[in-house]
Amino acid sequence: MRRTWCVPVAAFAIVGGSMLATTSAGAATHAAPRAAHSTVQPGGLAQHLVTPFGSHGISHATSSNWSGYAVHKGAGAYKSVSASWTEPSGKCSGTTGHDYASFWVGLDGYSTDSVEQTGSDTDCSGTTPKYYGWYEMFPAGSVNINKPMKAGDKISASVVFSGTSSFTLTLKDATAGWTATEHKSSTKVKRASAEVIIEAPSSETGELPLADFGTANFTASKVNGANIGTMKPTKITMVVSGKHLDKIGALSGGANFAGTWLAS
Repeated sequence: MRRTWCVPVAAFAIVGGSMLATTSAGAATHAAPRAAHSTVQPGGLAQHLVTPFGSHGISHATSSNWSGYAVHKGAGAYKSVSASWTEPSGKCSGTTGHDYASFWVGLDGYSTDSVEQTGSDTDCSGTTPKYYGWYEMFPAGSVNINKPMKAGDKISASVVFSGTSSFTLTLKDATAGWTATEHKSSTKVKRASAEVIIEAPSSETGELPLADFGTANFTASKVNGANIGTMKPTKITMVVSGKHLDKIGALSGGANFAGTWLAS
């Protein structure tokens, strides 16, 4: 079925050692299976991102809904992002009823009010896991990709800017044998960040319970055609009220990392 969401968000970027806050609100629709909430967002802006601190050449940050790796500079700095992962298996206990976890690549969203993104979800409806792909040009509507997906599938995703106002968003499931490609246009985006992200989706009440996805293994994480690790990335961990929801591993080979679920 089709559902709508509307989420107020606040993102924080580091500029010359100080924090610059930006706030945006958006409304859109997203089709996804067996919704527990009338307004659920599988992707969107980084929320409540706190000041990073440096360690061994990599900055660290915490966010209430993002984890993974991101690079961020001035407007126009990024034109492509890509990565691959194995679709994680949802461990659905049914204790919270409905849990959600998104895995995606995108441009913008770290400190801007748009995100051009595509990825997949591992969600729990009671004790039943659900898997599906989607794309989004936030704050426009998120759209479900009507193709089969299951745990263990080999997924790859990319977002590419053409150099005018056009974007190509591609999601591929090599195991199921399909590729979904969308061509979208926008003249309002800044292309000021690029990221490979695990996300706790949000609703009108805030972040939703993070589905127990076990471990998500990302490989070949690239920005502008180069390994993300060569671009002084920020490592982001999901933390809510002092509780770490996941653990993000170090980059291996400059392009590979694992994210492990810790709590909802």
